[in-house]
Amino acid sequence: MHVFVTGATGWVGSAVVQELINAGHLVTGLARSAEKATALAATGAKVLLAQLEDLDALRTAADQADAVIHTAFNHDFSKFIANCEQDRQVIEVLGSALQGSDRPLIVTSGLLGMARGANELDLPNPGSPRKSEPSARALAERGIRAATVRLAPSVHGLGDYGFVPLLIRLAKQTGVSAYLGEGQNCWAGVYRQDAARVYSLALEQSVTEPVYHAIADESIPFKTIAEIIGRQLGLPVESREAEHFGWFAKMAGADMSASSARTREILGWKPQGPSLLSDLDQAAYYAV
Repeated sequence: MHVFVTGATGWVGSAVVQELINAGHLVTGLARSAEKATALAATGAKVLLAQLEDLDALRTAADQADAVIHTAFNHDFSKFIANCEQDRQVIEVLGSALQGSDRPLIVTSGLLGMARGANELDLPNPGSPRKSEPSARALAERGIRAATVRLAPSVHGLGDYGFVPLLIRLAKQTGVSAYLGEGQNCWAGVYRQDAARVYSLALEQSVTEPVYHAIADESIPFKTIAEIIGRQLGLPVESREAEHFGWFAKMAGADMSASSARTREILGWKPQGPSLLSDLDQAAYYAV
């Protein structure tokens, strides 16, 4: 199968590319700089050197593929609303290229705004500015084989540059590993390679579901995460007000726990990597 992957040099996308290549698929990946294009080519993937704004190039790549996996998203949170709109436009273009065929599209979303302990059948919060999943559902209503992989807020592993490393940097800067309130809001976690396998398995099983959950650790209290960070850095662990976290306060206080029982049953997916807490207990995780 020839798969076009956006975000192919990102933290999740690069793992998806490697998983697909290891499974014998041909991959064309989107790279947004010459340096990243060189690294992507070294994996054995073909390269499309373009930007997310290059909608015609994306449309052509999707049209030439047997399947599309969309993991790209601009994580400049200073223009989050604009980035959400860009994501919606990209999904529309990718889906339109697949219209009239049985070729699948898998997009990527998260758990923010979902109910505590959400499962794959629960609907996303309609008030969320990120429209990745609603866009995929709209495509499905038009007869396009579109689905969403919801990622845990922590897709972890050594080299992680996501939300947990942000908490580590904040702790180093402020001298305290903090949590909001009593710290009993819970996060889910998944090892990076385990998350990549969800995309691959969903493709290989013809994308029969509207939503898959790439979630291994289903519910970890935020305070527990803060306690491990504090212990590793030798810092106090204390409750702080929202101002301590700045723009990240909404995420730090969010309950992003969920079940992946349906995904495990349907795909036969069995997470094999370390848990988030065991990963965080490695000194190497703090070299950020």
